[in-house]
Amino acid sequence: MSNATQPVELEGKDLPAHCPNPAMPLWSSHPRVFLEFKDGTAKCPYCGTEYRLKPGTVVSHH
Repeated sequence: MSNATQPVELEGKDLPAHCPNPAMPLWSSHPRVFLEFKDGTAKCPYCGTEYRLKPGTVVSHH
């Protein structure tokens, strides 16, 4: 049995994305880290939560 969960899907309005995200319970907090998406996915280096951009989401660079 796997403990893997579904990736958190984000839209353009959710960017810049960070972990822990607002939906996570306070007890699971770790230092905030901003996520860098490569090929539409990112993974938190602290907790391993996977994030995915919804299809059609455009990431703009400032």
